[in-house]
Amino acid sequence: MLTDRLLLKLGQISGPCVPVVVRRGPPHLGRCCCHGNRPFSTSHRRPYIMKAWQLTKYGSNKNFKFTDNALMPHIMFPNQMIVQVCAASVNPLDVMMREGYGAAMLNRQRDPTGVLPFMEPNVNELPLVLGRDCSGIVMETGLNVKEYKPGEEVWVAVNPYKSGTHAEFVVVTNSEISHKPKTLTHVQAASIPYAGLTAWASLVTQGGLNEKTAKGKRVLVLGGSGGVGTFAVQLLKAWGAHVTVTCSRDAVPMMTSLGADDLINYQVQDVKEQLKRVDKFDLILDGVGGDIEKSLFSADYLKPWAGAKYVTLRTPLLQNADKHGFADGMLKSGLSL
Repeated sequence: MLTDRLLLKLGQISGPCVPVVVRRGPPHLGRCCCHGNRPFSTSHRRPYIMKAWQLTKYGSNKNFKFTDNALMPHIMFPNQMIVQVCAASVNPLDVMMREGYGAAMLNRQRDPTGVLPFMEPNVNELPLVLGRDCSGIVMETGLNVKEYKPGEEVWVAVNPYKSGTHAEFVVVTNSEISHKPKTLTHVQAASIPYAGLTAWASLVTQGGLNEKTAKGKRVLVLGGSGGVGTFAVQLLKAWGAHVTVTCSRDAVPMMTSLGADDLINYQVQDVKEQLKRVDKFDLILDGVGGDIEKSLFSADYLKPWAGAKYVTLRTPLLQNADKHGFADGMLKSGLSL
């Protein structure tokens, strides 16, 4: 049961956490109409406010507004938690979402009725708080949360359709959170969740590689010096794969230190010509997209009849949905593949 006094550690988004005791009213308790006498509880609807960076409209950084009057989130479901953000990162996806990337598809996830093709989502997501991951402290938990307690340090990766981590507080479910390693600071931990999980999902879930299957496989990582790329290179080398990366001149020392076998400096070398001189790949992980994807999305660089795969982080589905609408965007994406 939620207590009557809650210890909140308020502070700057990336600054120290200062303990402050805040009083609040009793929680909402009741009986679930669907399950008889099963109790349920949600956060008390309180007029607490917090600091946050809000995107008022899509476009450039000029459309961001820092406010200390944003509404503090509250728990609505028993598997949710409120986390105080001690440090948060900025991912390439945040930059893309600032410009409106994926808005059409994400709004359908924000509004359950919008999942039907013939119904437009009834939601206005602006002002929008971006930020896909953070490191922080659990402040409050729902009734079904057993693994986490208030005061514990955690790191978080938030789904793109939800309100983000560029604020003092964020609501997450137990599937979006894990205990923070004690050896990492909050700033260090905040740089890992979203990029690390994206790399893992790309290699394991989509690419079919893991510590048992990757040994001896040839993998090309486009944009190896990015957040996802650096995690992918380290995982692949730990699993015994042969890794080729594309990167800029400045990133060559870092890629060498991470163990990349072959380096292609796209600033001074022709990537396509260099790839023609090496053996074909079992997997291509594209962390760049755009023109690079259009020029390299070819079976010429993949091993034939070997189950080779091309995995891109820039899915055409979201872009097509933004440009052509949900139904037409789905059709165009299917035809392009």
